[in-house]
Amino acid sequence: MNITDLVVRPISEVEALEVIFDTHYSKIMPRLTTHYLGGFIDDKLVGVMTLGWGTRPVHTIKLLFPSLGTQDYFEIGKMCMLEEMPTNSESVFLSRVIQWIKDNTTIKVLFTWADGILGKPGYVYQAANFMYGGFIWTDLYISNTGEKVHPRTSQSLSKSDEAKYGHRPTLAELKAKGWNHYRGKQFRYVYFICDKKEKKQLLAESPMDWKTPYPKDAALEWKIQNMDTGEWSDTDSIIYDKTALNTHSTTTTRNRKTIAAVKTMRRFFDF
Repeated sequence: MNITDLVVRPISEVEALEVIFDTHYSKIMPRLTTHYLGGFIDDKLVGVMTLGWGTRPVHTIKLLFPSLGTQDYFEIGKMCMLEEMPTNSESVFLSRVIQWIKDNTTIKVLFTWADGILGKPGYVYQAANFMYGGFIWTDLYISNTGEKVHPRTSQSLSKSDEAKYGHRPTLAELKAKGWNHYRGKQFRYVYFICDKKEKKQLLAESPMDWKTPYPKDAALEWKIQNMDTGEWSDTDSIIYDKTALNTHSTTTTRNRKTIAAVKTMRRFFDF
């Protein structure tokens, strides 16, 4: 397969989920996904990207560029490609998706995070000339079975009737279940779809420093919480089972059931 022959077109949610569950390091799907895009070579689906918004769309864009609204930007939810693809394939796929956005939407800004907490400084975005705007510290829980648990779904650990959506497990709950609590960096990237004049205006109004040098591996840092004292200390990495799915996520469970149902239907009709 020649990566230069790659074309991008919309696909169904189920088609996207099949590839994501087979190839992506994180199985939790964003709830606010509006576009599922597939990268094809000779009609073979070799890559998937989802576009939409994170958990707080208005807050996110107003923090980045106060004059914009949710109608002005997309956030990359998932991007993955088959393992057999050459090393530069993600950069080519990303550039074709950007062209698709230009041709089919009125979006002005494409935003994304690179999961530094999982060892990813965002090299694919750097290669695609995204601008880097600094980082935030973020939390991650590792269950007693080695699964990654996002803070958004960690409230399932608590059985208290008082626990509400967004509840973070207490130190006592973590210790009782044998979970670990880590902190690491998320790196902020943006690509401007708008013209140069508006780009200049947006850069001027943004509180972020978009001229910050790109982060490299040396910028990766992790902290782990002591389950006895609650104190934080530096650690060299996060240890987790890379093959495990996050069974604490209702979104993951729903998506797995959707895929299973469609595969059953396909087998039935193929038969």
